[in-house]
Amino acid sequence: MRSDGSALSPSRWWRSAGFAWAGVRHVYRTQANFRIEVWAGVLALGLALGLGVPLSPILLACGLVLSVELLNTALEAVVDLASPEWHPLAKVAKDAAAGAVLVASLGALGVGLAVLGPPLLRLLTG
Repeated sequence: MRSDGSALSPSRWWRSAGFAWAGVRHVYRTQANFRIEVWAGVLALGLALGLGVPLSPILLACGLVLSVELLNTALEAVVDLASPEWHPLAKVAKDAAAGAVLVASLGALGVGLAVLGPPLLRLLTG
């Protein structure tokens, strides 16, 4: 249901999804960190599949990091639009958003170490 109480038609949903996917594609093309995070996630998921460990914690951690990176990019664009000149509050907003990505990434690293570490260690030490 939409906020006005009417249902969202499938065609409108697909149109909205297309706009969202355009945003993801733009961020992938323009943000090196997003590309690194995507490929780190692919690597982690490949390791999880190869080691036979649960995928769900890895998928959740990857989704969180990528979502926060998308929000960081959106916030940076809005701040640049609203404050083209340097401003201390613009710096705070951008730094805090980047900090959110850092915190999410460190959390994902912890999940990866907890889930993938023990089976990798067993594999490497025989």
